[in-house]
Amino acid sequence: MTEKKLWGGRFEAGLEKWVEEFGASITFDQKMAEFDIKGSLAHVSMLGQTGIIPQEDADTIKAGLEELLQEYKAGQLVFDVSNEDIHMNIETLLTEKIGPVAGKLHTARSRNDQVATDMHLYLKAKLAEVVEKLSHLRQTLLSLAEKHIYTIMPGYTHLQHAQPISFGHHLMAYYNMFTRDSERFAFNQQHTDLSPLGAAALAGTTFPIDRQMTAELMGFAKPYSNSLDAVSDRDFILEFLANASILMMHMSRICEELINWCSNEYQFVTLSDTFSTGSSIMPQKKNPDMAELIRGKSGRVFGNLFGLLTVMKSLPLAYNKDLQEDKEGMFDTAETITVAIDILAGMLESMTVNDAHMAESTEKDFSNATELADYLAVKGLPFRQAHEIVGKLVLECTKNGHYLQDVPFERYQEISDLIEEDIYTALQSKTAVERRNSLGGTGFDQVKKQIEEAKKVF
Repeated sequence: MTEKKLWGGRFEAGLEKWVEEFGASITFDQKMAEFDIKGSLAHVSMLGQTGIIPQEDADTIKAGLEELLQEYKAGQLVFDVSNEDIHMNIETLLTEKIGPVAGKLHTARSRNDQVATDMHLYLKAKLAEVVEKLSHLRQTLLSLAEKHIYTIMPGYTHLQHAQPISFGHHLMAYYNMFTRDSERFAFNQQHTDLSPLGAAALAGTTFPIDRQMTAELMGFAKPYSNSLDAVSDRDFILEFLANASILMMHMSRICEELINWCSNEYQFVTLSDTFSTGSSIMPQKKNPDMAELIRGKSGRVFGNLFGLLTVMKSLPLAYNKDLQEDKEGMFDTAETITVAIDILAGMLESMTVNDAHMAESTEKDFSNATELADYLAVKGLPFRQAHEIVGKLVLECTKNGHYLQDVPFERYQEISDLIEEDIYTALQSKTAVERRNSLGGTGFDQVKKQIEEAKKVF
């Protein structure tokens, strides 16, 4: 019946159950129950201190809310879909607990500013958690990179062996990606650290509220300066989803590499059993399922971003029911990335690096071809001419089934009298890596500098 609805006074007929269920959000927005209660505690404290409601009533409401908070944490609260959302469920439960005085809690606020406040509180907490988890992941990469400064691996372009590099250098590239991710989430916190409470439905309120007070009580930096913006802004969620999408893209990239590296074709790393699974039919299999799942879950996070962008793209000010669709993607993304970060850090911490095999894979290839071209260029030959000479020699080697380091010295002298016997040292993978000491290069000294600079952050 309509009298059961907190907004039902204007209506003669109630919603049919299936329509009611379609419009309800309690199945997912109950995740914000703790934040909804905390926002209400701040609001009622302000109502009492400003004299908008009697202090005695404010104290009664606060006591009831604190009981509900404890019951929620103990898993004792039961929510009803007929109450639509978390706000009306909490208010109904509060009324059952303390009686009609609970109705004074909603003075000078609307569900519009209430839900926006809940989401700000929820995401503010999640952002802090994400930044902390990213810090652990970055430290994991840093430790692994330091351990493998002198581990040599093939560097790739187009998935072809390009030049030998330090494995530590490769890992530091991902360290830098995740550092930028962390910085983006940290900046996201600025736009999340705003209080919409007190904006009411869209135009503010005639009551003498103190929005600065409620903002401080909830731990926000400041209130929104415009009531329309306060209730309709979802940029802070879009930023979060965009940042999360970039993060998942980065995690998907490194997971793709881990998947390749642990294959029989590469054999660069061995993943821990903790992060692997077997086959129901092939007993020899050890599958990198957790890495594959992170790679796959990037799609759902990207989808959450595009979903909310689509919801927001044509919304007039201020609140519209479309905005009910802003929550599930945010919850799903937050839960997905926080677990994925931990899984990735765990895989990296526990994997075995087959460093000897990594280095060996740079000995039976042509990733040292640039070294020969550079060698000739240093001797005075124009680089383009050197490039052509080396290219022809590589073709000759491939036809004869050997590598540059196998070419007899006599043949090298036929190619160019600039080549001396030190060419074989120049063609060694270790020499190739060691000599690349330009700023940010893969040279061992440069990798050490990258690591030392990164350590200053922690």
